[in-house]
Amino acid sequence: MKNLVIDIGNTRLKTALFEDGEVLLEMNYEDFGSFLEATKSLQFQQAIISSVTYTKEQLEELLGFSFLFLDKTTVLPMKNKYATPDTLGVDRKAAVIGGRSIIKSGPLLAVDLGSCITYDFLDEGDNYLGGSISPGLQMRFRSMHQQTARLPLAELESGTIPDFMGNSTVSCLRSGVYFGILNEINGFIQKYQEQYHDLKVIICGGDSKIFESLTKDHIFVIPNLILYGLDRILSYNVNYQ
Repeated sequence: MKNLVIDIGNTRLKTALFEDGEVLLEMNYEDFGSFLEATKSLQFQQAIISSVTYTKEQLEELLGFSFLFLDKTTVLPMKNKYATPDTLGVDRKAAVIGGRSIIKSGPLLAVDLGSCITYDFLDEGDNYLGGSISPGLQMRFRSMHQQTARLPLAELESGTIPDFMGNSTVSCLRSGVYFGILNEINGFIQKYQEQYHDLKVIICGGDSKIFESLTKDHIFVIPNLILYGLDRILSYNVNYQ
């Protein structure tokens, strides 16, 4: 069975075609029209959509195929122990479930480097216990620029790691943001490892490739992890019914 998974974010639409848990084709679109045109030639049996911009009703009017819409009522292959389960974002659910599709057992931490950095923890019994949220890379750069009188808007140079000790205002901003996030992630991992010694970690999201230096025998960088999570949720619901 072929699954079409669709993740509609604020700025980009990401899709993938899965068969038996394996990615056959992955596609990104800048606009909804391009996505609609591409789906006309795709062959799939079932679909799932996670969206922060469209409602289920809007998508039903726009699309010519049936789909599972990921929301708070969707049955999930994990036990949600969050104190406020209805407020847990669908992207956080998909990330940690995607992690479980790759790391089959044991305690798991999914770190999603997007607009915010989210840390989501699943124990060995597939109980979702919670995590943390902190500002993402671009948010840190923008906040320092917007909330001060003189700091410029900086960004990381593509494919480079900034010097640890900056020697200009821009290089100091780059160092502070990059190494601040790097040490934050390492600090969270160390804290979890104190309680869960066989912890596995998967880092995902739009900025994950910037931090590929974190990759170790227990840390994996998989940028499209949420797509794996959507595929697992869809297959689980098909079998559940």
